[in-house]
Amino acid sequence: MAFSGPAEDQIAIRALIDSYTDAVFRRDPQDWGATWTEDALWNLMGTEVRGREAIVGLWTQAMSGFPFVAFFAQMGSLAIDGDRATGRVYTHEYLELADGSVSRPIGQYLDVYARTADGWRFAERHFSVLKETQPK
Repeated sequence: MAFSGPAEDQIAIRALIDSYTDAVFRRDPQDWGATWTEDALWNLMGTEVRGREAIVGLWTQAMSGFPFVAFFAQMGSLAIDGDRATGRVYTHEYLELADGSVSRPIGQYLDVYARTADGWRFAERHFSVLKETQPK
């Protein structure tokens, strides 16, 4: 089974992913940053960034290069073990570049989630591109 653990935790982690997705669409660094633990790790195709502040800084810088971004996420697996969980999330993005061209990467996150005093948060996100349509 691709999903295991208490139903209420599964719902909370899915809500975390939905909150992340919504913050991307709204380009809201505060809400997006709130989905991470303070000491989180974000691995973007081999580039590692540690700590919420540094992660939000990189994200804000990256988002400034796109006049429009659409971000969709689909959970593929989730395994909850107490206050930690692991999951796989598939993504589809629509990225409008400054020159008007569009890129449409399809990716995968391998995640580690941690239960905090504020609820479930991303402790680690490891992103890889599965397929990308290059700008034309």
